Amino acid sequence: ERISVDTMPIVGEEEIAEAVKAVSRLHRAEVLVLAGGLMGGKISEEVKKLRRSGIRVISLSMFGSVPEVSDIVVSDPVMAGTLAVMHISERAKFDIDRVRGRRV
Repeated sequence: ERISVDTMPIVGEEEIAEAVKAVSRLHRAEVLVLAGGLMGGKISEEVKKLRRSGIRVISLSMFGSVPEVSDIVVSDPVMAGTLAVMHISERAKFDIDRVRGRRV
């Protein structure tokens, strides 16, 4: 089983919103992890659209409205990555849908 993980450091509301929007065009993308100190506005709107397209969103605990519109909010970046990989993996037994709306 191969799982690809990509990271991109992006700064600015417009730039992050465009990057979130672009994830929906990636045919292999299944989960997006957002990490930052403050995210909301246009980013939140794009997260809502992304979730409607079937891509799960994990947010680190931060200020702004992104955590409110994400599937799950976690406080540890390592845990966020682990949960994303476990959700995608055929071998792991974790389903984001079962914990949607929780803060961990």
